[in-house]
Amino acid sequence: MNEHLGDTRMAIIETEAALHEAHRDNHTHRDVNGGWLRPAVFGAMDGLVSNLALMTGVAGGDVSHRTVVITGLAGLAAGAFSMAAGEYTSVASQRELVEAELDVERRELRKHPQDEERELALLYEARGVEPALAGEVARQLSRDPEQALEIHAREELGIDPGDLPSPVVAAVSSFGAFALGALLPVLPYLLGAAALWPALLLAALGLFACGAIVAKVTARSWWFSGLRQLALGGAAAGVTYALGSFFGSAVG
Repeated sequence: MNEHLGDTRMAIIETEAALHEAHRDNHTHRDVNGGWLRPAVFGAMDGLVSNLALMTGVAGGDVSHRTVVITGLAGLAAGAFSMAAGEYTSVASQRELVEAELDVERRELRKHPQDEERELALLYEARGVEPALAGEVARQLSRDPEQALEIHAREELGIDPGDLPSPVVAAVSSFGAFALGALLPVLPYLLGAAALWPALLLAALGLFACGAIVAKVTARSWWFSGLRQLALGGAAAGVTYALGSFFGSAVG
């Protein structure tokens, strides 16, 4: 019996060492989620493209310089507040759902600890761990209720209870990113420009820069991503300018 327990402990140590080694190797991989960079850049890009398209559409209608500026500022404010409100609601709803599921799991761990321990052992068995070792690992990990909750949440729900997203942080970051992007096409007008082309030039540089930055979380080259985003944003601005000209003629 002692020899069997010794073999089990040795197997646990070897398993933990293998997991540690695998975790260390993962640091060499590309961040497939993009971390904070991806949502920040895409938020700025969204603000840039949408406000540029809005302003070019209005400018195509042959309106005054003042109207274009007011339209750009209104688009910046409306879009930023809309993004912030939507992001807050989305993240808050997701967090509330996760917390409700964690409460269910916490209750189950309190009322049926043996069943939950066996469930955890079966999860490890399904991944190829020998039944005896899976049972021993599950037993040791289930000693601490909070640790058991974290492990069950990771294994069954795919979440980390200690790293839930903040609705306020999501809303503020979305507001800031969108507003920053939406500011670019308005900025030349605020600095004294009276024509559309300076706004188009600055927006084009911003589109290319956003696309190039996105390349950091993709396998594409920076110039390809930059040119692709420039083409997409330019197409949106061109179409809305044409529509603005058409509507301006039709309404006039």
